[in-house]
Amino acid sequence: VQLVESGGGLVQAGGSLRLSCAATHSNIVEISDINWYRQGPGKQRELVAGITEEGETAYADSVKGRFTISRNNAENTVYLQMNSLKLEDTGVYYCYAHSFIADLWGQGTQVTVSS
Repeated sequence: VQLVESGGGLVQAGGSLRLSCAATHSNIVEISDINWYRQGPGKQRELVAGITEEGETAYADSVKGRFTISRNNAENTVYLQMNSLKLEDTGVYYCYAHSFIADLWGQGTQVTVSS
């Protein structure tokens, strides 16, 4: 079982991206609490947003009002909609799944915000 992130890329400041986190060959996303983390250049990995199995959400103060985390259990996918992107949002974004079965990290997807 692997977590796969997608949707990263290069975007101008003020733009939007939608990241996806899906599991291969498993419904583990559906039964997990999912967190998105990011690691900017020269920075420590930080928690950006999370969604519980029940759908409760939480956000870092730095992204509140700009990012939205959601899940589509039918697609076994969690999304991170990122709007009004800033230069400081640049980094590698990782999803992390926590369940009673396993804890999994994805390989990360690069988000680069340019001026």
